[in-house]
Amino acid sequence: MNPPTLTRRQAILAAAASSLPLGGWAQSAWPDKPIKLIVPFPPGGPTDTASRITAQALGDRLKQSVVVENRAGASGSIGQLAFKGMPPDGHALNMLGSPAMLAPHLYKSAAYHPANDFAPVAMVYDLPIIIVVNPTVHPKITDWQSLLAEARAQGGKLNYTTSGPGSVGHLTMEMLKKQVGFEMQHVAYKGSAPAMNDLLGGQVGVMFSDLIAALAHLKTGRLRAIALGAPRRIDGLPEIRTIADQGVPGFSAEPFGALLAPKGTPAPIVERLNAEMKAILAEPDVQDRLIKAGCYPRYMTVADTAARIRTDFDRFGKVVRDNRITAD
Repeated sequence: MNPPTLTRRQAILAAAASSLPLGGWAQSAWPDKPIKLIVPFPPGGPTDTASRITAQALGDRLKQSVVVENRAGASGSIGQLAFKGMPPDGHALNMLGSPAMLAPHLYKSAAYHPANDFAPVAMVYDLPIIIVVNPTVHPKITDWQSLLAEARAQGGKLNYTTSGPGSVGHLTMEMLKKQVGFEMQHVAYKGSAPAMNDLLGGQVGVMFSDLIAALAHLKTGRLRAIALGAPRRIDGLPEIRTIADQGVPGFSAEPFGALLAPKGTPAPIVERLNAEMKAILAEPDVQDRLIKAGCYPRYMTVADTAARIRTDFDRFGKVVRDNRITAD
């Protein structure tokens, strides 16, 4: 009697398992304990909220608890450094937000490379950013071209603010200044909330903000939308035009959230997690909950996730170096 033959899938999995040291991963065993999801930001923000939505859905699909652990500080770099040392056994994950991706350019203590020191799993969401103005302060600024005209008319004296030095909003405006050819002065705040408060109070008239932070004030008319950094208009807000729509073709700048695993995590685990995230992000309930948190679902393959992290890290890093921006 001939021995049973393995299917191609069984052979691949057997080879993967046999290449691991004793106690390594096997398809039938993983996950065999709760999975820890490291969020390098405080509770309550968009990344934390998106992570908790993701953790619940992923836990349901894997039939195992996925527990969110917040490790905030230094633009997310404290959490990333803690995650960097975790074992690559499929029981530790991380939600990389753009501030943590940028931190190595801004903090000497952030000793990691977001594209090289972790295993990308999947892109999870985009976090749109938007230029807004206080219409009482700047009644004549109604779109990107009028903002540009006002900046040029003031000869570099027009102020704008963001959530802080080295934020995606700050780096995006600096990128635009060089690409388009104009000057504005950055007024630095430590966090989005104080910057938004002073924008609403008229102490500063222009802000590059997360869309979610500005949305309620756009609806009441206290702020006016000028342009999105995203490469596309947003479902549900079709009236808000992008920078690319308004004379800067191809321009795109958008923070993201990406699911990572420790470097060295077995490829079958990474691929399984990617497949689960693809299914999760297609669920209407998950999409609705993410959008309410200001996070727009954006699934990507492992390879495309890795490419986006590297591209954004490199291009924003050049802006940091060219403008000698630091957060230390």
